[in-house]
Amino acid sequence: MSARDDAPRQQFELDERGFDEVPRKYRKYYRRWAGASDALGPNEVLCPVCKVVVRSGRELRAGDRVYCMACLTRMRVKRGAGRNPWEADVEY
Repeated sequence: MSARDDAPRQQFELDERGFDEVPRKYRKYYRRWAGASDALGPNEVLCPVCKVVVRSGRELRAGDRVYCMACLTRMRVKRGAGRNPWEADVEY
């Protein structure tokens, strides 16, 4: 484990981004993907099934599990390549 894995996770204040495909109380956890020029933050991962950005209230790390309510997919976070720090592998 690296020192970063031992450090406390950053917290993020989430605002609603107008994603209306999920119930109102969960909308702050999702946003639309803006294309190849869109850079994800340390608390965001792109759903490979429906291309929606899943957001977390805390910093994501490799091995974390996330859920996309828009397409009902469960994913595991892994290190990304290029401009996005995280990618997701579909579990089911």
